[in-house]
This record gives sequence, structure tokens and C-alpha cells, in this order.
Amino acid sequence: MTVIQNNAIINSSIHEVYNFLSDLNNHEQLMPENIYNWSSTADEARFTIKNMAKLALKVSQRIENKEIVCVPSEEAPFEVQLIWKVEELSPNETKATFVIEAQLNMMMKMMASGPLQKLVDHQVSKLKEKLG
Repeated sequence: MTVIQNNAIINSSIHEVYNFLSDLNNHEQLMPENIYNWSSTADEARFTIKNMAKLALKVSQRIENKEIVCVPSEEAPFEVQLIWKVEELSPNETKATFVIEAQLNMMMKMMASGPLQKLVDHQVSKLKEKLG
């Protein structure tokens, strides 16, 4: 299992951060430019990654003010879970951690690790930019 992650301290309450992340409609704001054909509801998102793949994700688990887990809702190129974890540091400070767990063979790991790390870093940075 390949685990790729990053985190940031957000100057917002855990409730604000969790509510933003728990609605997949908001995730478009966190995506890099190589993502297009975005469509979403609160529970599902579909998009295309330029020169890579089409993905359809759905929320498989929500634990209020703790974590949101997304998994593919259709066949994906590899088994993957996207997990946002939130942790209250103070009433106006939240640690947000984005984790991608992927079942990658050696070849896929060599090809996908870099882009997946960039995606994680970009989304964490965008979240901090959006919410403080």
C-alpha cells in the first residue's frame, strides 16, 4: 500500500473545515489546473485528470469533525482511498491532513507517486488559502 500525505494548520474552526471538506462540491476549488470536466454533488465527484484518467469518487464514510473518506464509485486504474482528517488544535485552529492510500504495483508507483504527491500538496495548500 502506497501512502501519500500532507497537512496544514488552518486558521478556522474544526466545524468550518469539516463542513467545507464534507461537501464534494467544494473540492473543485482545491483542484489543480490539470483537472477538467468536473461535476459533483455533496456525495460524489467526477472529473478527468489531463493525460491520465477519468475518476468518479464517492464519500464512503463521514465521521463528524474527524474524517471524510472517498473511494472510487466506478472502476479506477488502481485501488485508492482519499482521506481528509481534521483535528482541532484550538477553537480557531484546525490541523487538516489529506491522505491518499493507493494499491500500486512497482511500475504504477514509479509513474503515479510524483503526480499524487503534487495533488496532495496542492489540495492542502489550496485549503489553507481558502479557509485561512
